[in-house]
Amino acid sequence: METSLLYETFTLGPLNNNSYLIIDPETKETAIIDPPMDSSDILEYIKEKAYNLAQVWLTHAHFDHIGGIPQITSALQKKPVIGLHPLDSELYQMQGGAALFGYHLPVLSIPTMQFFHNQKIKLGQGYVEVRHTPGHTSGHVIFVIHEAGLAFCGDLIFYHSVGRTDLPGGNHANLIRSIETQI
Repeated sequence: METSLLYETFTLGPLNNNSYLIIDPETKETAIIDPPMDSSDILEYIKEKAYNLAQVWLTHAHFDHIGGIPQITSALQKKPVIGLHPLDSELYQMQGGAALFGYHLPVLSIPTMQFFHNQKIKLGQGYVEVRHTPGHTSGHVIFVIHEAGLAFCGDLIFYHSVGRTDLPGGNHANLIRSIETQI
């Protein structure tokens, strides 16, 4: 029997990014989606709830979605699995374009899991589907929890809008196609 995964939302960092914890309430195994710079509130919450942060899932590799990785990994005794689509690897290695916006990130941990379209990720006793949704970046993905009717869309869509496509790796036609076919 699959567990109903829970989630918590955090809005943090200098750009007020949405970051999410996905939690299996029975095993307490947890994943974080898109940890922003200054993820201390997330770390405190994880500690308070005695969650086991086992995985870091990245919708894409822009600096505001990867900036919390050094803080997260240094705070944990056991390093979490870090997942990224391979088409965003080069952007990740360039610190997600942080320098273009006047930021510098500490050295990032190397991703240890590659995402691919229709992949099923096990979290505790539950599963999350990965969908490749290029447009905002070449390797952008979303995470879908079917049983809850939820999709964590990164920067593919926004409230009453769509994600930017004017940054390196962006392509408006691909973004619209991803929305039409995957959301």
